[in-house]
Amino acid sequence: MAPKTALSRREFVQTAGGLLIGFSLADASILPRVFAAALGDTVQTPSPARLDAWMRIEKDGAIRVFTGKVEIGMGVETGFAQIVAEELNVAPGRVSFVMGDTSLTTDQGGVGGSTSIMMGAKPLRNVAATAHALLLQLASQKLGAPVEDLQVRDGIVSVRSDRSKRVSYGELAGDGDLNDALQVSGRGFGLNVEGTGKPKDPADYTVVGKPLPRVDMAPKILGKWQYVTDVRVPGMLHGRVVRPESAGAKFVSVDEESVKAIPGYVKTVVNGNFVGVVAETEWAAMRSAQMLKVTWSAAEPTFPPQGTIYDYMRTATPKASRDSKLNKGDADGAIASAAKKVEATYDWPFQSHATMGPGCAVADVHTDGVTTIWSGGQKPHALQQGFAELLHVSPDKVRVIWVEDAGSYGRPGFEDAAADAVLLSQAVGKPVRVQWSRADMTAWGAKGPAVVCDLAAGLDANGEVTAMRFTSHAFSGSEINPLPSTAGNFLGGQLTGVPNTSGFDEFAQWGSECAAYTFPNVHADGHVVPGFLASSSPMRTTHLRDPEGPATTFAAESFIDELAAAAGADPIDFRMKYLDDDRMKTALTKAAEQYGWKKRPSPQKTTAEVSVGRGVAVGLRGGTRVATIAEVEVNRSTGIVRVKRLVCAHDCGLIVNPGALRGTVAANLIQSLGRSLKEEVTFDQSHVTSVDWNSYQVARASDVPERVEVILIDHPEIAPSGAGEPSSRPTAAAINNAIFDATGARVRQGPLTRARVQQAIAALHSA
Repeated sequence: MAPKTALSRREFVQTAGGLLIGFSLADASILPRVFAAALGDTVQTPSPARLDAWMRIEKDGAIRVFTGKVEIGMGVETGFAQIVAEELNVAPGRVSFVMGDTSLTTDQGGVGGSTSIMMGAKPLRNVAATAHALLLQLASQKLGAPVEDLQVRDGIVSVRSDRSKRVSYGELAGDGDLNDALQVSGRGFGLNVEGTGKPKDPADYTVVGKPLPRVDMAPKILGKWQYVTDVRVPGMLHGRVVRPESAGAKFVSVDEESVKAIPGYVKTVVNGNFVGVVAETEWAAMRSAQMLKVTWSAAEPTFPPQGTIYDYMRTATPKASRDSKLNKGDADGAIASAAKKVEATYDWPFQSHATMGPGCAVADVHTDGVTTIWSGGQKPHALQQGFAELLHVSPDKVRVIWVEDAGSYGRPGFEDAAADAVLLSQAVGKPVRVQWSRADMTAWGAKGPAVVCDLAAGLDANGEVTAMRFTSHAFSGSEINPLPSTAGNFLGGQLTGVPNTSGFDEFAQWGSECAAYTFPNVHADGHVVPGFLASSSPMRTTHLRDPEGPATTFAAESFIDELAAAAGADPIDFRMKYLDDDRMKTALTKAAEQYGWKKRPSPQKTTAEVSVGRGVAVGLRGGTRVATIAEVEVNRSTGIVRVKRLVCAHDCGLIVNPGALRGTVAANLIQSLGRSLKEEVTFDQSHVTSVDWNSYQVARASDVPERVEVILIDHPEIAPSGAGEPSSRPTAAAINNAIFDATGARVRQGPLTRARVQQAIAALHSA
C-alpha cells in the first residue's frame, strides 16, 4: 500500500475525494487508508474549539468525521457512525471517519480504559447536534420557513407543510467549513466540546440501539482490510533489533563483518545498548539480526526462580502501599472472635498480550522537516509526544498516522516496535519498517502484572459474615505508563539510556478491582511490588486488558464462594445478601434465569470420574456490572477442564449497537477464558522463556464453549459506561467456582491448568 503525496488539512477538508483514512461505510470498494505526511516544516494538531476540526459535510452529502479515537477491533467506528447519524438524521452509511492522525484529528487521548463509547462519543454527539442546528438555520434562510417547521430525512431538509421545498445537507454546506466555535472542557479521554445544538432525547433514538453490522467485518473476513503491515513508503528499508543476551546485560562490542556478506545488508546501528540492523529486504534484515555477532556483558541473575515468585512478592519491601477507602470497624478483632474463620491465598501470574500478530511500524525520520510514523498504537497523540522527545524535536515536527495493527488491549508492544523504527530511521536517514517477531512480542513485550491476594473472614454461628480482611501484593500495571508520551516509555528508548520516569503505581484493591460487598467490618490494603530492573526489563509491567481486575476478582469472587460453602448457602443467594447494588443484583438474577440456576450449596455431592459443575462470579468496572456463570466438565483422573457453557449478563448503561456489544462481550469471554485456563509467562532468572505459541498457550478454537450466551441489559437513561474490559473480570472465578462445584477441590493459583486441578483434587483426597 503505497502512500500518496499528502495534502494539508485545509486541502483535505476541501476535497470531497481527499485522503480517506478508514473506510467509508457507504463505499463497498476498499480504498487505501494511509498516506504520507503533510509536506512543510511543521504539522499542527487541530484545536477542538472549532466545529470544522471534527466534521466536514461534503457536496454529495457525505459526512466525514475526525476523531482522535481509533478502532482496535471492537466495532467502535460503527458505534460512532450510529451516534453521528442519529443526531444528523442521516443513514449511518453516509458517515465515514478519519481516525488517529495527529495532524488531522483532535487529541482525545486515544483508546484505553473502556472509554471509547463511554467518553469518546460525547463530543461527537454534541458536534453532530450542533452541526444539525446550524444546517437547520441555513435551511430556514434558504427555504423561507421557521426552523420549527422543518424536518430532516436522510440528510434532506424539507418544509413539513410543503415537502417540495427541500434542500440537501450537501447543498447547504457547499464548499464552506462548519466553523462554529465550541466550548471545550477536559482533556485526553475526558475531552468534551459543546455547541449550540442540543442532542436528542434517547427516547427519540431510531439508529442508536440498532444492531447494525460492523463496517470492518466483511473486508477483514475477505482479506481486503489494510493493516499497518501493508504500509509501503518509497525508498523504505527494513529493520530488526538484536536484544540483550539476558536481562540487565550491557553492550560490549559488535562484529559488523559477520553480516556484511548478506545480500541486501545496509548497516548496523548501535546506540547505547540498542543494537539493530537495517537491510533492503525483510528477509535480509531477519538474517542479519540472526547472524550479527554481538558481545554482551555477563549479567547477574535478575529474577527470582519462578517457583518462588509468589513468596517473593509477599515478602518484598513494597514500593507503595494503600488502604482501601471502604475500611470500617475492627476486622481483625471480629475475625479473631468469630465462630468460624476462613482463610485463603490466591495467586495470579504474569501474562503476555499475545496479540494475534506481532507489532509493526514504519518511520520516516526527517531531521530538517516533518517525521512521519505509521503505527497501530492505541494513543497516537501521546506517541507523537514520546517520539518528539526521543528525537529531541518539538511535537509539531512529528506526525503519527494510526493504522490498525492486530487487535490490542493495552500496551502490547506496537509502540515499542514504532520506537525501534524511529531509532533505525534516524540512524540511516531513510524510511524504515520494523516487524517484530513472535518472540519479540512474548519475550520482550511488556507484561500484565502478577498479583497475590491474602484473604480472611469470620462467620458467626448462623453463617453470617462478620468481617473481611483483604491484602494484595501486585506489580504495578503502570510500571510502563500506558500513555507513551515520553522517550523513556519505550523499550528502544530505555536501551539507548533514557530513564523510565513516567511510570506510576496501580493497586489491586478490594471494592475497586472487584465488586464491593457490604460487611460489618472490613480492612483491605494493597501493596505495589517494585519492578525487577529500572530499565529494559523483559518483565516490565503495563496495561493488559483490565490490568489488575481479573486477578483481584479471581481472588475475591473465589473467596466469596468459599464463604458461601462454609455457610452452607447457595452461591447466588449468598452474594445477593451482601450486595448493596440493585443493578448488580439484576444482572445476577438475569444470568441465573438464563442459565436455569437451581438453588443449592456447592459443591455437589458426586464422586463420578467426569463430573459437571456450575459456578458464578460478578464484576464491577467503571460503572459496568457483569455477572457470569460458567458450566464446566472436569475429569478427576486427568485434571482436564472443559468449559461447556458461559452465560454473561452485562449492564453498561445505554447500548449503542447491541450486535457489536454482544460480539465484544463474547470475544472477551473467550479471551479471558484463555487467560483463566492457559496463559502464564514462564521465565528463568535471566530470561523470559515463553517465546512462542507452544510455550505461551492461548485459547484455541477447540477451547471455545459449546454455548456462549450474552444477556444485554439496556439503560437508555444512563450514559454508557464501557464494555471493552469489564467482562474480563469474573471469568476465572466463575470457572474456578464451577471446578469446585464439580469436584469439591479448590484451585487457588491461576491459570487453572490440568496439573493444578489434579493437585487440588489430590490434596482434597489426602486431607
